Amino acid sequence: MTRREIPRLLSAGTAALSRGRDAAQIAGAAATDLVRPFRAVGRGLGHLLAAARTRFAATPQDKRGPLALLTAGAGLLLYLLPYGIPIALALLTATAWWLGREREGGEEEAAQEEAGDERLTLLYTALVPLFSVPDDPEPMYTHGGDHEDVLTDYAHGSDGRLERLTIRYPAYFPDGEPEMRARVERLLQAKAGRGREYLFDWDEAGNQLTVRAMPALPTDLVAQRFVAAPGERVLGFTDALSVSRTIPVTVDGAQRDLPPVLWRTGPNTTLPHLLAVGHPGSGTSSLLRSLALQCLPHAQIAVIDSAGTGEYAFLRGRSGVLHVESRLTGAVDVLERVARETQRRLAAGGQGHRPLWLFVDRPTVLSQIAALEGHDDPQSLLRLPLQYGRAAVVTVVVAEHFDTAAALNDAVTGHTRTRVMLGTAGPEQVRAVLGAPPNTTPPDHLPPGRGYARLGDGPVLRLQVPSTPNPDRDDTATHAREAVLALLPPPAEAAAPAL
Repeated sequence: MTRREIPRLLSAGTAALSRGRDAAQIAGAAATDLVRPFRAVGRGLGHLLAAARTRFAATPQDKRGPLALLTAGAGLLLYLLPYGIPIALALLTATAWWLGREREGGEEEAAQEEAGDERLTLLYTALVPLFSVPDDPEPMYTHGGDHEDVLTDYAHGSDGRLERLTIRYPAYFPDGEPEMRARVERLLQAKAGRGREYLFDWDEAGNQLTVRAMPALPTDLVAQRFVAAPGERVLGFTDALSVSRTIPVTVDGAQRDLPPVLWRTGPNTTLPHLLAVGHPGSGTSSLLRSLALQCLPHAQIAVIDSAGTGEYAFLRGRSGVLHVESRLTGAVDVLERVARETQRRLAAGGQGHRPLWLFVDRPTVLSQIAALEGHDDPQSLLRLPLQYGRAAVVTVVVAEHFDTAAALNDAVTGHTRTRVMLGTAGPEQVRAVLGAPPNTTPPDHLPPGRGYARLGDGPVLRLQVPSTPNPDRDDTATHAREAVLALLPPPAEAAAPAL
């Protein structure tokens, strides 16, 4: 063998080895294709066996004997029929293959389906103590039972967590009691995955509960001109399941259609005044600034900043702004002027007057200062505008912190039937402010301006107030400051007429 022949022989050997590997791979793939149907049948038989075991475990003890006799009778009938056993085996094999086949998406999708089914099984087990009683002859929920008949219409997200689920429950469950509903809702929130809001739709007539994971409300909304009819004010935005109307809104330079929470004001409304309650930093002052900027093109406003923090100082000297006061004497003077203006408008018939809006941020602070100085409670001056504001075209908007809301007088709490609750709060806190609990689970943490709204006796709506910060603050973002300044009316050419 010469030196020239050695490379040629090595090349030939390498090619032979490569052909051998290819042949082995082809043979392996062919063997896998041959084995795959048998694996599918095996998996399907496992599913059928597990379903039969679960069904048998869910059957009451007194009915297991008749069920066994019925099964044995069916087997005997198949044995006696011509070709009964082969036909039954063929049907069983086809059913097992269908249940155990590899679906599109591969092993990852199958693993997700298995994880989702396991979540439903755990959820069903957790619901057994809530939806069962010891003396129920045919319980819908039993330990070791099957969830397929009672947990229906479900969908899982890409992360395996529930997105939608319909739950059937027995007729004796007291679904009209808020405490029992709350127990079920807390359990479902814990099992379906915390950190999200869930909508609970109770169908008492049909004994069904539908649970939906709600999409997060947009938090990047800033103050802007909203498309609304005359007399309509945008409190904020909610989800599409709650309202049927949308309006165009600019978000990060792009236009989107979002569902608004609209508050109708004016002489024809039945909800002329508003009360906003929240924790410090929750966004009640931002809501008042948003409403003030929406009103200014068509109304006159007076603002009382009881805390004296200067949150509304940027409105001073603008067309349509009558007063911005923070001191006790100035605030009392404004309240007296508004009360007299209300009387004057009533005497004139309340027609043809430009709408007048009174914004009072934290009136209980004024009440406390007045009590310390031995003066009458300034809140008493709100009674006349609140009682007769609808006829006089006077609207009162009050904001208060949750921990001092109990100090509001009966005139404020009795005549403000449009309510907003902002900030993190439990169902009972929301009920205390809005008169009804939310039908969604409140998340653990809420961004500023996030909460709930209720118009009169209507449903409790999720709410996100558009960001309307004080443009005079140094920590205000540039784009938000420019958005607020762009909405300000021009400076007043002359002194505003006194009330």
